[in-house]
Amino acid sequence: MNIVLLGAPGSGKGTQATRISSRYDVKHISTGDIFRENIKNGTPLGVTAKGYIDQGHLCPDELTVAMVKERISRDDCAKGVLFDGFPRTIFQAQELDKFAKIDCVINLNVPSEKLIRRIVGRRSCLACGGTFHTDFIGETKTCPTCGQELYQRKDDNEETVKERIAVYEEQTKPLVNYYEEKGVLVNIDGDNDIEKIFTDIVKGIER
Repeated sequence: MNIVLLGAPGSGKGTQATRISSRYDVKHISTGDIFRENIKNGTPLGVTAKGYIDQGHLCPDELTVAMVKERISRDDCAKGVLFDGFPRTIFQAQELDKFAKIDCVINLNVPSEKLIRRIVGRRSCLACGGTFHTDFIGETKTCPTCGQELYQRKDDNEETVKERIAVYEEQTKPLVNYYEEKGVLVNIDGDNDIEKIFTDIVKGIER
C-alpha cells in the first residue's frame, strides 16, 4: 500500500506518520531525510542537490523526483510507502504516478490560525529531543523531562510561519484537487486530539 500524507506546516503530519507507518507496516519516507542522506553520502544526486542548496536555490522538481524514485526502489519499501513531504507540486505528483501507484491520500485540514498558534508555541530540547508547547508548559525555558534548556526554532515565528503556510497553499494545496479527481483523497479534520485524528485516518484508509 502506498499512501501520501498532505498537510500544512503544523498540521501534525509527523505524529500521524509514525502511527500510520507502524499500523500498516509501510516505510515512512520523508524528502528531508532523503536529501540529508544523499548529501551526507556524497551520491551523485546529493552532490547536485548540495550545489543548489549552497547557492540558496530550491532543488528542481526533477532532482527531487529522482531521489524519491531511487529511495523507494530499495527492499525496505517493498511492502509500501508513506510519502511525507512529497509530492509538493502537480508535476511531482504526475511523475510519481509513473513509478508508484497511490492507493490513498490523507489530507489533514487545520485552520490557519490554529497552525500559527501550534508552531509559534513550539519549544524543543536539544538534550533529550523532547518537543513541548507553551499551552501546556507556559513560558518556562527549562525542559520538563530532563531539566535542560528549551529553545525555539528561528523560523518558528509568526511572520515566517505565515509565509510557509502561504507557500503551502500556493504550491501544494492544488494536489488536493488532483487526488480528489482520482478518487483517492480522504479529508481529515486535523483540529482534534491525536487519537481521534488517527482513528479517522484509519477509517479513511480502510474505506
